[in-house]
Amino acid sequence: MKVLILFVAWCILLVLCAPVALVALVLIPLVWVMALPFRLLGLCVEAVFALLQALLFLPARLLGHRPRA
Repeated sequence: MKVLILFVAWCILLVLCAPVALVALVLIPLVWVMALPFRLLGLCVEAVFALLQALLFLPARLLGHRPRA
């Protein structure tokens, strides 16, 4: 659904102002490529926090504590 909305917005922009639409067509993939390292960094940080949480709660899990569902 997001892709469809983005495509319709780009078509409207193309009708209203073609040069801006063409510049956007070139810049959007470049911005996506530049954002990839930050997304990977966020994924790694999230994994480290999940590991720390698992290590901190390990004694409670070993003693048989079950979280409330």
